[in-house]
Amino acid sequence: MPSPASHPENGTPGLAALRTLALVGPAGAGKTTLLEALLLQAGSIAQAGSIERGNTVSDFDPLERKLQHSLHTALVHLDHAGIRIHAIDTPGAADFIGQSLPALEAVDTAVVVINAQNGIELMASKMMETAAQRGLCRLIVINKIDAAELDLPGLLAQLREVFGRECLALNLPADGGRRVLDCFYNITGLADFSSVGIAHQALVEQVVEVDAAFVERYLNEGDVDPRELHAPLEQALREGHLIPVCFTSARSGAGVAELLDVIERLLPNPAEGNPPQFLRATASAETGEAVPLQAKPDPTAHVLAHVFKVVSDPYLGKLGVLRVHQGTLTRNSQLFMDKSRKPFRVGHLFMLQGNKHIEVEQALPGDLCAIAKVEELHYDAVLHDAPEDEHIFLRPLDFPVPVHGLAISPARHGDEQRLWEILGRLVDEDPCLKVERSGQTHETVVYGLGELHLRMLLERLRESYKFEVLTQPPRVAYRETIAAPAEGHYRHKKQSGGAGQFGEVYLRVEPLARGAGFEFIDAVKGGTIPGQFMPAVEKGVRSALESGVVAGYSLVDLRVTVFDGKHHAVDSKEIAFVTAGRRALIAAVREARPLVLEPVVQIQISSPAAAIGDITVDLAARRGQVNGTSTAVPGTIIVQGLAPLAELSSYQTRLNAMTSGQGRYTLLLSHYDAVPPNTQSQLMAAYKAGDDLD
Repeated sequence: MPSPASHPENGTPGLAALRTLALVGPAGAGKTTLLEALLLQAGSIAQAGSIERGNTVSDFDPLERKLQHSLHTALVHLDHAGIRIHAIDTPGAADFIGQSLPALEAVDTAVVVINAQNGIELMASKMMETAAQRGLCRLIVINKIDAAELDLPGLLAQLREVFGRECLALNLPADGGRRVLDCFYNITGLADFSSVGIAHQALVEQVVEVDAAFVERYLNEGDVDPRELHAPLEQALREGHLIPVCFTSARSGAGVAELLDVIERLLPNPAEGNPPQFLRATASAETGEAVPLQAKPDPTAHVLAHVFKVVSDPYLGKLGVLRVHQGTLTRNSQLFMDKSRKPFRVGHLFMLQGNKHIEVEQALPGDLCAIAKVEELHYDAVLHDAPEDEHIFLRPLDFPVPVHGLAISPARHGDEQRLWEILGRLVDEDPCLKVERSGQTHETVVYGLGELHLRMLLERLRESYKFEVLTQPPRVAYRETIAAPAEGHYRHKKQSGGAGQFGEVYLRVEPLARGAGFEFIDAVKGGTIPGQFMPAVEKGVRSALESGVVAGYSLVDLRVTVFDGKHHAVDSKEIAFVTAGRRALIAAVREARPLVLEPVVQIQISSPAAAIGDITVDLAARRGQVNGTSTAVPGTIIVQGLAPLAELSSYQTRLNAMTSGQGRYTLLLSHYDAVPPNTQSQLMAAYKAGDDLD
């Protein structure tokens, strides 16, 4: 393999001596503990911290220490055998996938950590799939191999069944999981299962398959020296033709030194991995057309860097964490962001070690670093030093849509603006958080991926920002519509001593298809309503549509046709026709068999197979329906269905009870449908009639 190189100016590792990797996978797999063991083995720390003591390098946030779970991505670096390793620790809970997925945009290798006790979990499958889509090299680490009652041969077979025959053991556990044996460079050794020789043969045969010359040598000579296989090995990793599997116990240290050697000797440097998926918008950018652009990890080229994480630091302001893909980034560099024509200066350049910010002079292609005090920074920003690169962007990730809502308001009156500022910072940090101000319900609603996601947001408001809030489930965003055509009429006449007000409107309403919206038609003939007053009629109609008629929710999917009216040469004014249009619409809707509509969502539930019966019965009781089931990984069933959003309040609590805490679900808006008659009666009764005419 190429020998490590150093940058001549400051001694930092050069391209061949860089490795970038993200530790991803389900919660409880031991990613943070494994990273701690790697730091200890490399000599970066004198003593390993622990999750229980709350003193690990990567889980430095007070909430993470309190909950003993990773909530954010954290960066560390370590040096080993002449190479520098940039590693990212990621949260494993599905609610925080908005933190985990962006880490895959910054590295050459995804290290998928699997708990030997739990086997293949949904988060491992998601990360394997996304890493393959992004063209990353993949390495599977089976952790906790010293636990009791394991079936490691069965787990390895399951990996090959689920992820393909490309999954091959790079090493094997020995002495009851107290150590591991390398199978790539060695051909003998007594492992706990299988055979080092058989595993070695399988690895070599898989690697040489990508190179015809090595295939011929292998067939003629019977074996090939693995030290000659660096180039075909990197090709096999790039193409997904080989997915190595390593065994470790982060707690005991078994396999940790060997894993460091694997990272050094076998994993790709930035020039050997697949290039990032940059695109360049074409001249007809408004059509959404873009062509692939290959960034070259050349330190002498112009700069291309991508921001994959944003942090609001109370002392440094907004911190943008980025990967340099091309060129050399230095302190005092002048950079442009996306399409902005106004450059900014890089005042400080940091390398991150957990919560420590280590100032550096420069960053080369492959380096992960951070810049501070640039308020315009945002997730997914592309930084460059050439104005002609303004149309370059990275292929977007496919994030799940946040639909779990929580209505939130400040506990102290007058703090509304500060609440919006803080929520804005939190949304900047997490692509799967969304904040909306509902025009229908007049609530500030925060949307996340689940109850845990939103609970952690509230904890951060209290703990990090010392901001107290009041919360309640958000009002369901119902809508109103009509089921039949009808006509409405209203004459507005007002005389108050001086000039009067007069306007009369006749209109017709008709139902449209779901999702069609609203149509306004002027069918007046003979000038009974002069043309200059028709915008006022429409304004009044739209006012009634917005406020609703029977339950206080906006009216949708109807056509309004104004076909007659009257005016007065002196007293007709815009305000008169606004009022007449509004009240004529209300009169017509009340005769048009009004309906209240509710949002219906697609629900996807991941559950142990044993709980499937309880889930389908419970979903039916919530007016839902199951559309199909599938198997994600052995023992886990995915249920697809539809259900009214109003019936899914606190659903995770119920799902936890049915699945012993192992169930997860996601929601996506499907369509609107009529509520049951009893629900409509309740909503109409709760609505304050009388205000609708004011």
